Amino acid sequence: MKKRNTKIARKLRSTQTPQEAKVWARLRNRQFHDLKFRRQHVINNYIVDFICLEKKLIIEIDGWQHKEEFSGIKEEKRTLFLQELDYVILRFWNNDIDQNIEGIFSKIDEAFNKL
Repeated sequence: MKKRNTKIARKLRSTQTPQEAKVWARLRNRQFHDLKFRRQHVINNYIVDFICLEKKLIIEIDGWQHKEEFSGIKEEKRTLFLQELDYVILRFWNNDIDQNIEGIFSKIDEAFNKL
């Protein structure tokens, strides 16, 4: 399963959404607090959008296609699994990124200050 997820993650990296591209442009190359982020990173059976392994922070970008998927038992199980590994998960909707990217990065900054 991990090999399959690695292939999927590679595909997701090459077909990122405009919102993922906006966030990645500000996270990549240690531009944010000099921390290394990865995108479309595989953790067990899951793929997370962005992760800082050093701070154990996951950033998820959700669009309309995620609305049902991330409101049910499947997402609850995924979230609990990641939290059991001591990850903090921040979720943002696409429209929030489009309308208020500075506010999004303020929230990410706040989370880092608490870690």
